[in-house]
Amino acid sequence: MKEGLEGLIGKRVTIWCLNYIYGGKLVGVNETDIRLTDAVVVYETGELTGPYKSAQKFPTDWYVRTGCIESYGEYVHGS
Repeated sequence: MKEGLEGLIGKRVTIWCLNYIYGGKLVGVNETDIRLTDAVVVYETGELTGPYKSAQKFPTDWYVRTGCIESYGEYVHGS
């Protein structure tokens, strides 16, 4: 069983970074970046057990540098 980011490939995730929070379906991981489809930038999470309170969808897939990631996990509440 894969752990960490690789274990979440194909799942919807929330990625907490140095300045922003991102969400989307994790479809790629390498040494420097992750790739999200159906990606959003989250401006306000709201309750952590519910849907995002305020998020804006990116028009395309979005890449996040792994060096900026502070924490992450599966997002099971929709987007």
